[in-house]
Amino acid sequence: MNGHVKNMHFQQLMETAATLLSLLLLMTVDSTKTVAASKNPQCGNLLQQTLKISRIVHKESGDLIKIYKAAQGEMSELFCKVSVNDIPDPNISGLDPPARIASIYTHLQAFLPHFKRVYKQQTDLQFPGSPLLKELNTVRGRTEDLASCINTFYQSLFPNLPIPQPAGGPTTLPPAQNVFQQKVYGCVVLKTYKDFMSNVSKELRNLKSKVCKKRTPRNAF
Repeated sequence: MNGHVKNMHFQQLMETAATLLSLLLLMTVDSTKTVAASKNPQCGNLLQQTLKISRIVHKESGDLIKIYKAAQGEMSELFCKVSVNDIPDPNISGLDPPARIASIYTHLQAFLPHFKRVYKQQTDLQFPGSPLLKELNTVRGRTEDLASCINTFYQSLFPNLPIPQPAGGPTTLPPAQNVFQQKVYGCVVLKTYKDFMSNVSKELRNLKSKVCKKRTPRNAF
């Protein structure tokens, strides 16, 4: 019996040790991510540059949706309220800074094919030199610039963590649409993008307190 009791105590001790080791490893990985961010001297500059571009894109996305509605004629206010499938979610996902920064990047990449589709559709519906076409081109270009900045920012903070690619392969675009469906689709894409950019601006401001720290926090163990 004594031997059996000792074996049970030993087994319990080993299980407890294994649990503690797992917790320590998780804490170490999280600490390593924070240290990598805090030790990067370019972190603050890159974040400021990214914030600046995101504010510009956010403002321009708001201007774009107004120009779009004005160019669509009657019922334009109702177009954005219709439900459309396969539009990227405006919400940012992820539990930690690397995942959330990567989510911003993959969302930006997912919106680009939709911008190209809307531009092509509106080219057939608007007159040459239309302010809407010009603004669509501008916002699409800014979106590409912002995606590049986000990618550079991510790689600078987490050089050993490859940035994930969009899940599910290439972005799914809707099938052929009639004129009314095109107007609805464009409005929903641009409104969703404006909502997404609002979330991006808030997220980048929040990240400022979580990354680019001046000193490394002490481990709690």
